[in-house]
Parts: sequence; structure tokens; C-alpha cells
Amino acid sequence: MSFPEVHQLLHGIPITCHAFNKDRTQVAVSPNNHEVHIYRKAGTSWTLSQILEEHDKLVTSIDWAPETNKIVSCAQDRNAYVWTLDAASGQWKPQLVLLRINRAATFVRWSPREDKFAVATGSRLIAIAHFDVDNDWYITKHIRKPIRSTVLSIEWHPENILIAAGCADMKARVFSAYVKGIDAKAANPVWGEKLPFGTVCGEFGTTNGGWVHDVAFSPSGNVLAWVGHDGNVSFSYGPQGPVFTALSTGLPLVSLSFVAEDAVVAAGHDCIPFLFKMTGQQWEIVDRIDKGNAKSASTENSAMDMFKKMASRAQTTADVELNSRHQNTITSVRPYLTQGDRVTMFSTSGVDGKLIIWRL
Repeated sequence: MSFPEVHQLLHGIPITCHAFNKDRTQVAVSPNNHEVHIYRKAGTSWTLSQILEEHDKLVTSIDWAPETNKIVSCAQDRNAYVWTLDAASGQWKPQLVLLRINRAATFVRWSPREDKFAVATGSRLIAIAHFDVDNDWYITKHIRKPIRSTVLSIEWHPENILIAAGCADMKARVFSAYVKGIDAKAANPVWGEKLPFGTVCGEFGTTNGGWVHDVAFSPSGNVLAWVGHDGNVSFSYGPQGPVFTALSTGLPLVSLSFVAEDAVVAAGHDCIPFLFKMTGQQWEIVDRIDKGNAKSASTENSAMDMFKKMASRAQTTADVELNSRHQNTITSVRPYLTQGDRVTMFSTSGVDGKLIIWRL
């Protein structure tokens, strides 16, 4: 199989988010509506196997726990569901989560040990959910202060206790999500020694202002990265450590993922994944991972070029093929295959309905 693998899962329908199972033979996607579609790999292609329909508004995020094989989804209907595969029927059964929110759920991720998960919301809070054995349902504890707007993204620290959040109040923050009775002693040499639930371990802004679209921890958990709507990627080495900013000249990035302790892949409205790396004493863009469709330089178009041409001609629509595999905004970047603490392959999904698997 040649790389990148380009799979046109949906035609004319955006993919809002995606998540693979452990052996990457199945993928769950949201086709920009209230459904979750499960695709199964058949040879070199993907075929639709099941549709999960418990939500009644747009599904905003999906995550698939590799070890427990459970799917968690959240949506604008203010609900989250944990889906468990019934061995007898082969069907996915939903279990409601008591989120206790009055705005949309925007993002969800399982913790590394899969004993709890976090849900970002438009209610200016993060819901930390864990299973209550006595009542046979998922209950939540809320992290509220000092969040002042919608939480757009979250990411767990590798130790299972800390969580990072990117918010529409132009801040990236690190909180303690320690739950007594579930987690071991809560202490971290970089982010803080005393970590009761809800402790703010760090707060960071964007260089030129703007929403923080996504956050990510490095494999060691010692570095936090975040992307803002100003198009730049920032890096913090703890609340007392240095902060670096890698400048971007393109359109805003909306999703990122560490692929090594000193390397990050980020993508967004430019429709191209970029590789950022620590070189010397500074983070910077070192590679455009998508080399394009082998077009000549005279016909090469980027997303920024397309918008400039449209503006100069007062156009509202354009029939332009970009010199990239994705033909519209990349909505999600996720690790696909790892070796040790390095990601060797990653996946992206986009508004163009494509799912692409890239080799680093």
C-alpha cells in the first residue's frame, strides 16, 4: 500500500471527527449530523457496518478506548453516551452519561487508563466522568473556574490525572482531574505537587489573541502545545518553564498531535498537515507533510492562494483544485500507529469527507 492512503468515506458530506479501534480495522466517524458511523476495513477500502443513532443533534466528538473497546460520543444535544459492543447481537448498546450541562458538549476523550473520560462543554466547564458501580451509570464532577467561555478541546496527561483544555476565552489551561478512589497519589514534578480536583496547574494565552482550538501533551507529559486562531503553535515547558511560539504564515490550524517529544503535526484551514520540530533552541515548521499531487509550480494552489484570488475577483465560490490531498479544512489529526513513544503514522479527516492515513 502506497502512502498516504486516501479514503473518500463521504461524498459532499464533511467528517466532523473520527476515531480508530485498537487494531485499526474499524473507524468511527461523525458525518456532520446526529449519527455515528462505524466503518470496517475490507481489503484496502472501508465499508459501512453500523450506524449509531442515539443522539438527536450534531455529534461533535468521538473517542474509542483501545483496551476496553468502548466508544464515547458527545453532541450538541448536551448528552454523552458510552457505547459497548454486545457480544451476542454484535450491536453497540448506548449508556447515558449524567453530564448535567445546559449547553452543547463539544469534545470528549478517554483517560489513558480508560477508567474515566472528560467532556468539554459550552457551559464553561469540563465534566470528568467515571462509572458508578452502585447505580450502574456514569457520573460526573465539574471543573469550572476560571473558565470564562466554551471549552473547545481537551487532552489527558499520560499519568491519567492532569488534563489540558483549550478555550474560546483565548486561554490554554492545565487542570487536576484527580478523582479520589480511582487515581493514585496526585503529584507531578513539572505541573505541581499538590493536585486536588480542579487545581489550575497552568494558564497560557495565544500570541496574537484568538480561540485556542486544540491542545496536546508530549509523550513525557512535560510539554504542552496549543494552537490558536492566530495560526501559531505555542509550547510550554511547565508553569514556570519557558514558552515558545512557532510562527505560521498560513490560515489557522485547528488540530494537532505530538508525534515525538520534540515534534508535532498540526493541520487546519490550509488543508495540509505541517510538521513542527524543536531545532536548536526554537520550535519551527520544518516540513509540509503533504507534498501535493505532483503538479507543476505554475498550477500549484494553496488554500490561502485560493482565497486571495476569490477576494480579488469578488467571488463567493470557487471551482479550484488545491494542490493537496485534502480539498477542504482538516478537522482532526490523530495518531494511527506508534512505536515506543514515537508516532510513525497518523490520520486526518476533513470537511471534504476524506479520511487520510499518513506515514512520517
